[in-house]
Amino acid sequence: MGLKRKYYEYEQMSDLICDNHSMLLVMSRFGLSLGFGEKTIAQVCTEGGVHTATFLAVVNLFADGPDNVDISNISADTLMTYLHNAHAFFLDSRFQSIRRKLIEAMDHGEGDIAIAIIRFYDEYVSEVRKHMEYEESTVFPYVKRLMEGQKDADYRIDIFHRQHDSIDEKLDDLKNILIKYYSSKSNEMNGVLFDIFESAEDLAYHTAVENYIFVPLIESMERNISVEPEPADTGVPAVRELSTREKEIVVCVVKGMTNKEIASALNISTHTVMTHRKNIALKLKIHSPAGLTIYALVNKLVDIDQVNPQN
Repeated sequence: MGLKRKYYEYEQMSDLICDNHSMLLVMSRFGLSLGFGEKTIAQVCTEGGVHTATFLAVVNLFADGPDNVDISNISADTLMTYLHNAHAFFLDSRFQSIRRKLIEAMDHGEGDIAIAIIRFYDEYVSEVRKHMEYEESTVFPYVKRLMEGQKDADYRIDIFHRQHDSIDEKLDDLKNILIKYYSSKSNEMNGVLFDIFESAEDLAYHTAVENYIFVPLIESMERNISVEPEPADTGVPAVRELSTREKEIVVCVVKGMTNKEIASALNISTHTVMTHRKNIALKLKIHSPAGLTIYALVNKLVDIDQVNPQN
């Protein structure tokens, strides 16, 4: 998906698209439309309300080399719009299309094998969905607070980066299974494989945009926002407010749910649940389910009949 050469704002948008048709996806994720005639990249971006430097940073990611990205003139808001639209494309369109074609291609195949392959694919999509919804519910709101000058003492983009595993690895497994071990002479299966290869390449590019543009940009924003000084010690322990997500997790703990059950209920990873629980303990200085039960009752987060009797 990466370009063979670097493009500049004074070049025609039509040249960019004709040289690499995959840039059509990049255009659509920035909300840009076709029908731009002979206009330059800068003109199309300006008329479409898109930050030109951010558009070019994504377009030129591999032409420039991922280690040479200049984040000094990138718009976090524009980049998040791009990532949000990419998430919607994968979850609402591409993955559903591949699943439908996969079922049609295996319609006359061995039933048990076909069911196992579909289950494998559904598990993969579920993992990707969880990853992308975590970004939407946790990472993007955090970045918006940074844009407003608010620094969260309990979260950093490094938390996202450390758990940001490659989300295209399992798709590679599916390609290998279909190519090497699933016997099929149908043209439909070849078509599905082509779509899977395209999707894997697209996801790899998406991950690179996050790793080499988005994360470094947010790290720079974090450094540029000064941390408020700690309040003077008055001898009275400070009570720090829990976030909405942390309150949800407290409620789940009080109900007796395990970390795995909480992760499933809130559509986040188990690692994220554990991170939130550590932050809750740091904020409240409460480490036991029994203590959290009292906290939840006092603060009217739960009713007494919701409490796990074992707490």
